[in-house]
Formats: sequence, structure tokens, C-alpha cells
Amino acid sequence: MLLRTEKVAKVPHDLAREPVNQRALKMKGLTVVESCTFNKGLKGSMFLEDHLLLFVLEGVYTVRFGSQEHIVRKNEMVMLQKSIVVEYEKSGDAGSDYVLDYMMFFLKEELLTEFIKMADLESNFPSALVPITVNPVNDRLNNYVQSLKPYFNEPDTIRDGLIKIKLLELLYDVADADEQFLYQFLQLKRTSRKSITEVMEQNITSPVSLNDLAYLSGRSLSAFKRDFQAIYNTSPLRWIRNRRLDIAKEMLVHSTLSVTDVCFSTGFENVAHFSKVFKERFGMSPSACKPPKQEPSLENGL
Repeated sequence: MLLRTEKVAKVPHDLAREPVNQRALKMKGLTVVESCTFNKGLKGSMFLEDHLLLFVLEGVYTVRFGSQEHIVRKNEMVMLQKSIVVEYEKSGDAGSDYVLDYMMFFLKEELLTEFIKMADLESNFPSALVPITVNPVNDRLNNYVQSLKPYFNEPDTIRDGLIKIKLLELLYDVADADEQFLYQFLQLKRTSRKSITEVMEQNITSPVSLNDLAYLSGRSLSAFKRDFQAIYNTSPLRWIRNRRLDIAKEMLVHSTLSVTDVCFSTGFENVAHFSKVFKERFGMSPSACKPPKQEPSLENGL
């Protein structure tokens, strides 16, 4: 379980709140983000609402998922599966004045489906889904990424159809660069069925939706709800809220974390809402659960 003391950014949705040195192209939910800045080190956590393909043009972008760490350097790309929480650390290199330049492509299911159909890909192989994959970027892909930079100078004048064509072109170029990415695209569309109990425990404190949990379990939303009800004899939303509140109470009693830290650490995204539902469940406010501060002893000074 990932312990965090700050709110996890949902991407690409929360990227609209990023600083001015970040620019975006958007088309009916499809998003491409470019960021170029001078950076000596920035850390954070993000929840991926879509599959993410990230290219590092300058600097280093480190991604941590569970016990695994993936370092993405200049002229490398990383693909991340959607509906997971990752920690990141990004910085420029000292030798290049700490320039950090990268481009993020958020790929929705609909676009992958269209690409797989257009490319006439077959999915009859036993390859397993890998949540995170790092690969080198060849000259063709580098030229493709550089060709997009002028588009960010006039995002409002770029037609939706052109953005879509460019994204499909990207998928073809990536697949041609490494055959394993063909398998990766297909596996992103075909998550194997997993134990609901395992999925729930692994993601209980992540800001996941029911659709996310269904995807991670390899089920449709209706099948996920049905199977969940059979196991827990309650609705997923009610179970998730109560489980998070139980974890929050334990943390408040046995740690020095603030109410705000506990709120974000257990998957809640609003402190006021967290306090309200906590009081409804336990009959007291979150702050009332925290142990009283101990006054310093004066025995040694007497």
C-alpha cells in the first residue's frame, strides 16, 4: 500500500493546473502535453486516468511503481498502464543547465481500439501485461516528437482531426520501432482476469473509480459489481469508503500524521468530506482520534 502525505494528481485532468511552462493539445479527451523548464528536482505522485506514453528529450524522469523503479533518460520513452498510482521524480542534467524537456501522450481506450483495428493486429499470444516499459527512442521517433513542437504554439487553431491523425501516426512509429510495443498495445486492451480481493487490497488507498477497478480486475463494470457483491455482500463504494475510514482511524491513533495527511494517504480527495464521513461512521471527528500531546516531563529537572 502506497503511503503518501499529499494529494495525488489525476492526469491528464489535473495538468490544466500546471505552470505556464507546460503546454497541451487536446481533442475530445485525447491529450498531448509538452513541458520544458529548468529543474533541479521535483517529486510527486500521479494517478493515470489513461495509458501514458512519455518521451524524455532532455533530463531524467524517474517513475516508481510498487517496489520497481524505472529511470527514463534523454532519448528514451516509457509506457505506463492506466489506472495505477506512480511516484515520479524529474530533473534536468547539471551538464545541460538543468533543462528538463519531455512530452506526454495520454492514450484512451478508443484510440487504441481504432489503431489495433487499422493495424490489423492479432492478439493470439500469451504475452503478459507489463505495467511500465522503458525503451530507447530512434531517430524516426525523435523527428516525430520534434515535428509536434510547432503545434503547441497555436493549439487553438489545430483541428481535432489532425491531432488524431498525429496520434495514430505515433502509435505506428512506436510499434515499428519495437515489436514488443505491439504486444504492449494489445495487452493494454486485454487485461487478464484477477482476484477482486487482490485488486481491492492493492488499490484501496488510490483515487480509483469503479471503472478503474473493473479494468484492473479484467472485468466489465457490470461483471465486477456482480462478482464484488457475491464476495463482500455489499456495494463496492460502501465497502471502499468504510475500509478507507478504518485505515484512517488506525493511522490517526498510531501515527503523528495530521488529519490532512491521513485524508490524502487513504484515498480521500477532500478534507471536509473526509471529516464528515469519518464522524458519521465513528461518532467523532478525525482530530478527536489523535492521542493528546505529551507534556515534557520535569522529573529530571527537579
